[in-house]
Amino acid sequence: MTAMIMHSPQQTLDDFSLQPLRRHWRPHALAATLAVALHAGVLALLVAGWSVEPPAAEQPAVLRTQLVMLPPPASAPEPAPALVEAEATPMPTPAPPEPVVAAPVKPSVDPQLQAQKLEQAALARKRVEDKKREQLAEQQRLAQQQAQQQQAQRAEQARLAAERARQQAAQAAADSRQYLPLSKEAPDYPQRALDKNIEGDCTVEYSVNPQGKVENPKVLDGCHPLFIRPSLAAANTFRYQPRIVDGQAVSVPAVRNTFHYRIK
Repeated sequence: MTAMIMHSPQQTLDDFSLQPLRRHWRPHALAATLAVALHAGVLALLVAGWSVEPPAAEQPAVLRTQLVMLPPPASAPEPAPALVEAEATPMPTPAPPEPVVAAPVKPSVDPQLQAQKLEQAALARKRVEDKKREQLAEQQRLAQQQAQQQQAQRAEQARLAAERARQQAAQAAADSRQYLPLSKEAPDYPQRALDKNIEGDCTVEYSVNPQGKVENPKVLDGCHPLFIRPSLAAANTFRYQPRIVDGQAVSVPAVRNTFHYRIK
């Protein structure tokens, strides 16, 4: 038995007219649903305190080196001798690891330490300068003291020389008073010396005996030959007062007399 279902014509027409609208609305409904869900999620994150932060900057890589001193390699223990020795093959000695050289680190300068060093250097320089000034002052003081000593010595020497001269003068005056000349005659001027216009001095040395007479007269060096004879002749005529010592007349040696020959 066959059953047939017959649709009404009006229902069939409604279905055919809504199909295009349904196909056109479905994509827009999906996009709207996604937009509403995205806005709802952002709103929830904002309410929960979520904030957009900039990405953190990458830290630069730093290479740090450290000097490590490795202990010398321990010597390998000698193997126990085997009962049956085979041909020994020498084991290669492992090369010691190369030491790691640290990069030179520039020492940081402490300003306070640098100031202390500068102050110490200034103090040392000041001490050296003070020592030099003290040495110079000491040298000047010693030089001044030496000059004063030399001046005092010269003054003392001059005083002693003056004292000796005074004593010698007093002694000579005393001696001369004891044998004062009683008579002295001037020598004759040689005619030849007058003709040749010759002038000069002649010193005669002699002794005075207890009777006051001249003995052993002689001419000293420096006398012109033309003045020797008249000088000796004149000295022989001199007469002196005898010198008295302890009440007795004594002779006086080395008495000198100088004759001056001048043409007037």
